[in-house]
Amino acid sequence: RPGCLNLRVRLNTTLHTILELGVVHTEGGMVEGENIRLGWSRHMDVFRGIPFADIPGRFEKPKKHPGWDGVMKAMKYKPRCLQLNLIQIGTMGSEDCLYLNIWVPHQGAVASNLPVMVWIYGGGFLIGSSMGPNFLDDYLYSGEEIADRGNVIVVTLGYRVGSLGFLSTGESDLPGNYGLWDQQAAIAWVHRNIRSFGGDPDNITLFGESAGAASVSFQTLTPHNKGMIRRAISQSGVALCPWGIIKNPRKMAEEVALKVNCPTDSRMAACLKLTDSVQLTLAGTLSLNGSPDNPLVYNLVLSAVVDGDFLPDHPSNLFHNAKDVDYIAGVNDMDGHFFTAFDIPSINSMLVDTDVDDLKRLLAAYTSDKGIKGMEEAFSVYSADWSTTPDQETVKKTAVDIGTDYIFLVPTQAALYLHAKHATTGRTYSYMFSEPNPDHADDLQYVFGKPFSSPLAYWPRHRDVSRYMIAYWTNFAKTGDPNQGGSKVPVTWPLFTSGDQYLEIHHDMDRSYVHQKMRMRFVQFWTSVLPSLPSPTKSE
Repeated sequence: RPGCLNLRVRLNTTLHTILELGVVHTEGGMVEGENIRLGWSRHMDVFRGIPFADIPGRFEKPKKHPGWDGVMKAMKYKPRCLQLNLIQIGTMGSEDCLYLNIWVPHQGAVASNLPVMVWIYGGGFLIGSSMGPNFLDDYLYSGEEIADRGNVIVVTLGYRVGSLGFLSTGESDLPGNYGLWDQQAAIAWVHRNIRSFGGDPDNITLFGESAGAASVSFQTLTPHNKGMIRRAISQSGVALCPWGIIKNPRKMAEEVALKVNCPTDSRMAACLKLTDSVQLTLAGTLSLNGSPDNPLVYNLVLSAVVDGDFLPDHPSNLFHNAKDVDYIAGVNDMDGHFFTAFDIPSINSMLVDTDVDDLKRLLAAYTSDKGIKGMEEAFSVYSADWSTTPDQETVKKTAVDIGTDYIFLVPTQAALYLHAKHATTGRTYSYMFSEPNPDHADDLQYVFGKPFSSPLAYWPRHRDVSRYMIAYWTNFAKTGDPNQGGSKVPVTWPLFTSGDQYLEIHHDMDRSYVHQKMRMRFVQFWTSVLPSLPSPTKSE
């Protein structure tokens, strides 16, 4: 009868309970987020802009936040950390930027004891942000899809970049690594506070891409995170990458000092500390004038330093600190394209041939420690499968392979071997992302579920690969095994330690996508053949 029908509808609407945390108590005070409904019995609390540290002092480690009275409405993203704009002629952001965002899914019940995934963004340690949309309304690092699909808590954070985050003299007056200390402070805050948000403080997984992936690697290697990180995922970057550690940080510090009219003697650090933050940021630009003789990767001169504190030693000697951490690391099969295209622009042109001499010049730059012999050995390895007259497609692809191997793939494999060698309880997994056109950073859209949140911009196959990556990543966060954790996966991903096996990630993957010994000939060249060559004498 019509009356009964109305009664039933009314009952259904009143029976529908809103699943939410409400006001959450943290060490700094009370916070309240935004509650969104995703479906029947599926809600999510989103907290934006919770401070995890105070406004940082110039070139200092972050300090604890003094706290606040009343309830903080954590509804809006805070400014990104002060940084160059994309064309490097202006700045954006603020020095007051040490905030984090949290996505908490409630599926059938209010969240309790969920795994926690902490995201560290990339951007060459120069730019980057996880504070809201970058372009129009497109927010790449929204944790909503991962949190909802994997039933995990997602946290994103801010950290200092550029001169303010990484400038160093290599001495105690300007020790460097401030951006890494910011990340560490955020990880420690999550460890201390996440239980109040329904998270498990003993199940924290770090994940990041590019400079963020190298940061994840650094955070597992520093002794300062002992017992706080359970698992970690590095996408296209590790601590061993050639751009990860700056060997001569003082050179850049002096260049910045000269640009802002500071002396380069013992007064330099004091002067830099008093210099306007925008001027300091503008002085830390990246030269984009790459060439085969001066590759772009060598212009990434603001990154981590071995400071005797955050990094007590070179990263290759710190893998014992990650012995209990489960670790996934991998690369995109064309990760080097972005960089190599600056060094050899012809690789992107169908009309302009790429000169084989350009490849030799690039290899000479990458092997400069070993002189002409290094270049010749490298070229013979990379041209071994060429015909006597290689076609242009082969030459251009080889150029990209050289960049991918040197900048990302080989260091990642080296890190996986070191992790596996030192691991006690920690498990090790390796992957190669090969979805068509996977340039550097192309994996991000799939990990963050963009094919679902922006469906009109993608094909069904893109949703497949996104579903697979979120399943592997969140299963791993739950259990330390990407195959187990409640989300269905298309192929069993074997441990790296069982015969150097790795998974090729692709929308059409099946069992034939499990391989072993990733680019072994090239890995062996860079890690053992090249280092064993004699260094040239002065006269050579």
